[in-house]
Amino acid sequence: MWRTQKTLLAALMAASFTILTALDFCQSTECQSYDNVPLNAEMSTQTVTSRWKNVSVSNTVQDMDYFRVSCKKLLEVFPVDVVDGNFVRTVKNCIFSKSIPTPLKAPLRLVAVSKDVIEGVLDLDLSVTQSDHFLHFASGGKLPPGSVPLAHRYGGHQFGYWAGQLGDGRAHLLGQYTNRKGETWELQLKGSGKTPYSRSGDGRAVLRSSVREFLCSEAMHFLGIPTSRAASLIISEEQVWRDQFYNGSVKKERGAVVLRLAKSWFRIGSLEILTQSEEINLLRKLLNFIIKEHFSFISSDDPDRYLVFFSTVVNKTAELIALWMSVGFAHGVCNTDNFSLLSITIDYGPFGFMESYNPKFIPNTSDDEGRYSIGAQASVGLFNLEKLLQALGPVLTKKQQHQAKMELEAYNIIYQMRVHQLFRAKLGLLGEEDDDAYCIAFLLKMMEETQSDFTMTFRQLSEVSPKQLHNRDFSQMWALADVSSHDLFPKWIHVYQHRLRRQMNDSDLERQQRMKNVNPRYVLRNWMAESAIRKAENNDFSEVELLHRILSFPFVTQETAEEAGYAARPPQWAQELKVSCSS
Repeated sequence: MWRTQKTLLAALMAASFTILTALDFCQSTECQSYDNVPLNAEMSTQTVTSRWKNVSVSNTVQDMDYFRVSCKKLLEVFPVDVVDGNFVRTVKNCIFSKSIPTPLKAPLRLVAVSKDVIEGVLDLDLSVTQSDHFLHFASGGKLPPGSVPLAHRYGGHQFGYWAGQLGDGRAHLLGQYTNRKGETWELQLKGSGKTPYSRSGDGRAVLRSSVREFLCSEAMHFLGIPTSRAASLIISEEQVWRDQFYNGSVKKERGAVVLRLAKSWFRIGSLEILTQSEEINLLRKLLNFIIKEHFSFISSDDPDRYLVFFSTVVNKTAELIALWMSVGFAHGVCNTDNFSLLSITIDYGPFGFMESYNPKFIPNTSDDEGRYSIGAQASVGLFNLEKLLQALGPVLTKKQQHQAKMELEAYNIIYQMRVHQLFRAKLGLLGEEDDDAYCIAFLLKMMEETQSDFTMTFRQLSEVSPKQLHNRDFSQMWALADVSSHDLFPKWIHVYQHRLRRQMNDSDLERQQRMKNVNPRYVLRNWMAESAIRKAENNDFSEVELLHRILSFPFVTQETAEEAGYAARPPQWAQELKVSCSS
């Protein structure tokens, strides 16, 4: 069975598996005092309930004055940088530096907001986002009660090489928020100004990259892929200068801030910097905290807790990348500083959803060697996990290190099994047969050779009737028409339909519905994002709003999306698009 799965992996990778305004800031006492505020991060379920005694439990909160965060848990556990100020410096012996956001200059404008996050995660009524209070809070101009803004210190391997200290160069952690469901989320502003980790940067984010991050993080969530979330996008007329493609063409762009959330922003680089700096006691403290807060099934008394933690991250990382592959998503910059320890998708930069099926698809124009092509993501994941294991080395015994290496050797099999499972579901296959990998690989190879669209080929297979498939009647199905031009397509149809007929008690209607539930009709293609960005640069945010609405229901055929051409053949100009790391 493993041999057939390796055949599938080879088809997926097409290569051998290798390692590879000026706002008055903080004038109110709530910004100046951090110790006399209720700290919701420590609340019990009963406390969370009592906290809402003055508001309607059945409704979301309509006043930002009720909203507060806590940094107490983080500050009680970890030492903080002894030096104050946002000037760039080498930081030692801490996890965070206190860092005050630099508010965007007025006039400010809220141009995008996620109702699902605002109401479903933050317990706020959507109307709150129209207030000046929210506008200032979500752009770095006013801290919520309980906030001690922090910048996280971490390092990382970038494009395969140790890059030293990196850290939050333009992001500020506002604090932790525990909602009425008992979930704890870390709120972070991106593009909120300089920190000690800004290096030569200005601490800002620009409109184009912020639109992309807002849209894609929410789109990925609704595709069912673990990800950070985006609550809002605020822009100003503040000038930000960028050389977008590093070719000497510097131009003025508008600054923007995204309010984003994650259960945790710790990443592989969070541990690497401590091992590299020989801060082993702090390494243990951080690991113990992460395990206690986010891997609660691991006992704090277990002498193998770090080994179990590593094994879990190996499994979840393999699963995350398999999920990326199942929707044709390429992250673009899979550095260790961009790989979450909770195995969620973070730090959206030059990502891209693959259009024509091509394992060598590279979304990042800065990636000259194709290190982070879509077909290399699994092997890069292995490379990053090896760096994680190196970072854990000082806290593992020799025996545990040996066991960890064995866990790492299973990564490839875990990944292949999960990819196999996901692609069987995309084809509507029930159960598991030895020839399933052949059927999947056969289709992918034809798609590659005919340059067929990845998303729409699978989606249209979900929508086509058996009779249409047999007769190759694809007059209204452009992606299937492309792949059916392959000489071997009739043979594949025979193999596929013969497999489907062996599925007892499974109707065509049931199969089609299953397939539609896992094969999206709409993904955030680069041309769609670019179209929205071009309009946004002219103060028209209608397409940003439209895309956000459409991508919140990616598996459902929508009239407005069809009219916009979001399921049609990509326009010719889309082939010339380039996305870089510059943002």
